[in-house]
Amino acid sequence: MLVWLSAPLRFPPPSRALTEPSGLLCAGGELTVASITTAYRQGIFPWFSDGQPILWWSPDPRMVLTPAQLHVPRSLGKRIRQSPFEVRFDTAFRQVIEACAQPRDEEGGTWIVPEMIEAYVSLHDAGIAHSAEAWRDGELVGGLYGVALGRVFFGESMFALESDASKIAFVALMQKLTAEGFALVDCQQETHHLARFGAAPIPREDFLQRLRELINSNETTSAWKARV
Repeated sequence: MLVWLSAPLRFPPPSRALTEPSGLLCAGGELTVASITTAYRQGIFPWFSDGQPILWWSPDPRMVLTPAQLHVPRSLGKRIRQSPFEVRFDTAFRQVIEACAQPRDEEGGTWIVPEMIEAYVSLHDAGIAHSAEAWRDGELVGGLYGVALGRVFFGESMFALESDASKIAFVALMQKLTAEGFALVDCQQETHHLARFGAAPIPREDFLQRLRELINSNETTSAWKARV
């Protein structure tokens, strides 16, 4: 049975997530900085479409990547060496998330609804959500965003208006995370695209154990903006 959240907000343990649809844990609550941060710390994230209640998920298995073990495909490495884009961090967060929210299918659907955009902009204003951006001639042409807590980065979504723009921003972000001491990137769902970079699925319980070990570290994120 699906759990409906009520105040005070308390998430059920991820082990109670449904197998169909896979990973759906609970519904309801609100999208505040406190609630979203609490969810991420427990291996839970919000994901829902327009017209649905707020839905919270914790998939099993969980797709993860170790930044220091990033694999860069040869063709992409050649493209990076050509320096086709200027990569920036945290200079256009709202633009990035709004670009990620643009419909990508014929039905025009998106899970990054206006409520989610405002919630993650608030997380960015609080120094918790961050963007990596690819620019060409003063125009934003690709990027991605996610949430940084402790030594974990939780990837959310990416977009590209030019070939390889989001991929190059992604590689630059992984290099930054490695330099900052991040040990884990949560990629949430398994995709072939992420597997090409070295991401792999692990059991949810293994992910939660690593999360517990890394999430409370304050060694890296306080310096994020100072070092970009």
